[in-house]
Amino acid sequence: MRELQPLDRLSSLRIKLGVLVAASVTVSAGFSAVGVTLGIEARYVVTVAVLASLVVVQILAHGMIAPLRSMAAAASSMAHGDYSRRVRATSRDEVGRLAVVFNQMAADLEAADRARRELIANVSHELRTPISALRAVLENVVDGVTEPDGAAVKAALAQTERLGLLVEELLDLSRLEAGAVPLDVSEFAVEPFLAEVVRQAQTAGRPVRYRLDVRPPNLVARADAGRLHQVVANLVDNAAKHSPADGLVQVSALRTQEDMLRIEVADEGPGIPEPERTRVFERFTRGAAGQTEPGGGTGLGLAIARWAVQLHGGTIEVMPSTRGALIRLELPAEPETAAVRRNDRGDAL
Repeated sequence: MRELQPLDRLSSLRIKLGVLVAASVTVSAGFSAVGVTLGIEARYVVTVAVLASLVVVQILAHGMIAPLRSMAAAASSMAHGDYSRRVRATSRDEVGRLAVVFNQMAADLEAADRARRELIANVSHELRTPISALRAVLENVVDGVTEPDGAAVKAALAQTERLGLLVEELLDLSRLEAGAVPLDVSEFAVEPFLAEVVRQAQTAGRPVRYRLDVRPPNLVARADAGRLHQVVANLVDNAAKHSPADGLVQVSALRTQEDMLRIEVADEGPGIPEPERTRVFERFTRGAAGQTEPGGGTGLGLAIARWAVQLHGGTIEVMPSTRGALIRLELPAEPETAAVRRNDRGDAL
């Protein structure tokens, strides 16, 4: 049932308090005037006037502090882990604006709590798979089901490496989100940098072709080469995973008219549906290849790539493409971040 809040339309708490005082004085004066007119004894008139004033003040003040009571109840629920409660904000004054901010805070806390629960669940799931596989390999060796030969050792090593990769990426993502990773900015030539990324991708032995296009050939970048290598290598590896046999993975770079370094990685795979183009940068979101390949990706690579690019002050997104997936990242000519260490000058911020 809605509480009586006759002062909701007033836009200031001070005005409401003024109205409260004025109403109290008016009621008291009115009862006093009526009592004098009727010849009632002064003590009775004063008593009735005070009681009437208290009733009026109680009615008006009750509506004024209703949002505060709701906020107190909601805060108590939050203390016990329930972030779903919201405050009904109807007034236009400072208390009403506080209620709006309180609701936004509650929504943010609810989203953060949900993300925390999902992260724990996803990490548990991702850790369970390689641990179970490693345990199965070791149990088979101990029980004599399989010989401790090279194949068994390689299988165990592969699962151990997957565990190590997951832990490393989780720590990396945690540092990036906390802003605790400084950028070691230097100037380097883009073409040999991307050529090295492609060369390392070719060593994976995937049956795809690679093409590198840098314009102009002497294009130079200022960025954290290690972080940028991590980003581009992840994009190229994902493109190779999703491309069909003899498919083409195109890596290109250029300088835009806005003086941004643009790097694009395109493949000839099934592409990314439009509704999922923003979700691919969320943690533990994997494409079909990552879900079906033995020892597939952890689903953290693109999340780390997004944070690393944003740490440079740049952007990364999935662009529309007639065939396959096209991911574009753009970095400013000079990374704008407080966590930059410029190794070409030797100073640290």
